[in-house]
Amino acid sequence: MMAVSALAREARMLVADGKGLLAIDESTATCNMRLAAAGITPSLAARRAWRELLITTPDLASCISGVILYDETFRQANDDGVSFLRVLADAGLIPGIKVDLGAQPLAGHPGGKVTEGLDGLRERLLEYRDLGARFAKWRAVLQPDRPQHNPACVAANAHALARYAALCQEVGLVPIVEPEVLMDGAHDLERCATVTGEVLHAVFEQLYQQGVALDGVILKVNMVLPGLSCPQQATLEDVVDSTLECLRASVPAAIPGVAFLSGGQPAALATARLNALQLRLSRRAEPWALTFSFGRALQEPALSLWRGEPGQVERAQQALLHRARCNLAALAGRYHADQDPP
Repeated sequence: MMAVSALAREARMLVADGKGLLAIDESTATCNMRLAAAGITPSLAARRAWRELLITTPDLASCISGVILYDETFRQANDDGVSFLRVLADAGLIPGIKVDLGAQPLAGHPGGKVTEGLDGLRERLLEYRDLGARFAKWRAVLQPDRPQHNPACVAANAHALARYAALCQEVGLVPIVEPEVLMDGAHDLERCATVTGEVLHAVFEQLYQQGVALDGVILKVNMVLPGLSCPQQATLEDVVDSTLECLRASVPAAIPGVAFLSGGQPAALATARLNALQLRLSRRAEPWALTFSFGRALQEPALSLWRGEPGQVERAQQALLHRARCNLAALAGRYHADQDPP
């Protein structure tokens, strides 16, 4: 295993200088779905062109520290034959890789799911590391509305996350541990807070049992939010109060950084909530840094402009950079809604 101090230094680099992470690690099926929704015919070429547009955005490294890739993208090259990994390195961006194989039904628990991908993971991690990855990501999904959320689902996913994290550290990669409580459903803010707390406690208990060095781990987690179909949506202050209360009760001080996922929030709203969280956090001395690891909330404005048209690449890249800069401002508590057009 890499010395813990080296893993800790690498983890701190991912959350350093008030920068965030860009997640472009959607599976082939999910990427195809999003391309199709934007009026683009899904194909290998379209996926490669889209991800090349993202990672070649000028000045992206001023706002983004690392990029989470999918296996397909990890092995691709640009039109000049330069590998995407080299493109990222030349731009000053740290490459990472999603290594889970997605959520599958949990036997004996109808509606429950567990993320799979542990079989052969050590060998895959070694290959990714040798190719140039410096961190990895594993996502578990929990649904607050029962029966999708139950103790067996929480335990199975927490155990898988911890085994993945231990394998990452064994080969010298920083693990991003992502237990996501989904926004789908009609659950209220209190229910999301309860479930998120239960999940985080279970995850950190398993990380401890598996011998994972917490100072070499990044936590990627949802904000505490009501379900999308909940009739009572939360105020900005309620979201901040519930989220920080949950983190303070659940996240050990040894964790160097907490990266919020966007989880389907509208782009500007995710930024506003991040800004409000940072403003509140700055009033108290917290042991971990807050950052963002957004996928859709960074990509969608650019994708809606690009639409697969070569002549729209520059405009799409400007939209991506704008969103990244807005989130960078939010990490300093300096984002204002008037920075975004109506």
